[in-house]
Amino acid sequence: MTLLWLSAGSILLILCSIVLYVVYRGSHDLGVEFVLGQPENIWLAGGMLPALIGTLYTVLIALLFATPLGIGAAVHLTQYTKEGRTTKLMRIGSDALNAIPSIVFGLFGLTLFLYYLRMKPSVFAAGLTLGFMILPTIIRTAEVAIKAVPWSEIEGSYALGATKLQTITGVILPTALPGIITGVILGLGRAAGETAPIIWLASFWPPITPLSPADPFNSLTTTLYFLTSEAQNEQYITRAFAVASLLLFMVLVLNYVARALNNRLSANIRR
Repeated sequence: MTLLWLSAGSILLILCSIVLYVVYRGSHDLGVEFVLGQPENIWLAGGMLPALIGTLYTVLIALLFATPLGIGAAVHLTQYTKEGRTTKLMRIGSDALNAIPSIVFGLFGLTLFLYYLRMKPSVFAAGLTLGFMILPTIIRTAEVAIKAVPWSEIEGSYALGATKLQTITGVILPTALPGIITGVILGLGRAAGETAPIIWLASFWPPITPLSPADPFNSLTTTLYFLTSEAQNEQYITRAFAVASLLLFMVLVLNYVARALNNRLSANIRR
């Protein structure tokens, strides 16, 4: 128990140390104007509203693309196919995709959307690229959650005359929903914090607030990359820490909201 408490305490200590250090270094620029204002002078003044909206917009598109596709693949693997060569190949492919470096997904998105499909850098292209990247995580976590559903509940549904589709939608998915949401949370955090997959699909300047999926955009991560690339200038570094603080706060809030929703849904299922 002592070792377990030490492990848990170490994780919290590391987290708090990183967050507090980043916020301390960026506290000079943090404020309402920084969050809700428009940037000026190549990100050295003003706010980060276009980058914040671009980040949220991109993550939303990634989740809307990857979540139903990932859950559908997990249902197919667990309910519609028998264990065999096909399922093994699908799992190997999913695990291999999960191990691919994020910069490779960026190169894939650049080649597919900009070169072959002749699209311009946009929220839609970046969101789909991030969706491809987080898809394996959602597939694997959803598969584990579905497999954890007690077989007695599934048998009870069939005994009452429910079809396979009714059993999946009425018993399996609601019971596995907390585990599925956990996978979505993991994908959300990864999509919000990645730079490499969208570095070629976002613009640095001028800042543009995206109004549609076809619009160009800035994200907090690409803005952070731009600022840190000018490491010899202390003003750039200070702004970079402020952007990092905003990004950390956004990810923590999104995780909290997702986990609160998860707990609420779990409580409703238990009732």
